[in-house]
Amino acid sequence: MNKEYILAPSVLSADFSALGDALQFIEQKGGDWVHIDVMDGHFVPNLTFGPPVIAALRKRTSLPFDVHLMTSNPAEHFDSYIEAGADYLTFHIEAEIHAHRLISRIHEAGRKAGISLVPSTPVSSLKELLPLVDLILVMTVDPGFGGQSLIPSCLEKVRELKKLKQENDFSYIVSVDGGVNSRTLDSALSAGSDVIVTGSAFFSGNFPV
Repeated sequence: MNKEYILAPSVLSADFSALGDALQFIEQKGGDWVHIDVMDGHFVPNLTFGPPVIAALRKRTSLPFDVHLMTSNPAEHFDSYIEAGADYLTFHIEAEIHAHRLISRIHEAGRKAGISLVPSTPVSSLKELLPLVDLILVMTVDPGFGGQSLIPSCLEKVRELKKLKQENDFSYIVSVDGGVNSRTLDSALSAGSDVIVTGSAFFSGNFPV
């Protein structure tokens, strides 16, 4: 399938006992990036990967690592994820007061900086940051668990972000994460999504690749 978007399968939905095999599957099925959800059990009610796991995975593939920090106080440990192999490092605006500073520090480390919104956070909260970031991740489910259904109204944020990008000549790309499968992919793309994060649908075969 020829695609005009970046496919970023999330290993959150892979078999944790065989993550190396999951990376191989992503490569075989045409994945462009590897999306890695880092959860701390505080910002979201779940625990997942830390820097040692990411560093181990880094040795198994050359695909870019799209590391999504669903953590409180992301600035405290962001450098360890960069050292582990993150290419894109995305944090939540809801979790970081000094977002401008953290974006600058990520750029100083030679990585791409992303910022994310949960479904209840409006695009307007990013007004001062839009000229600075490389990626904006729109959560289309409430974060914390895989396998949820996409919240259609969240795609309005994608449309708004794409309009603001065009009007102001910004350079960020827009990613969507949550509930994207064979039924919802067209809607996500029609809204203007540049990056599609998919987890359970991809690893279960319910995704057009």
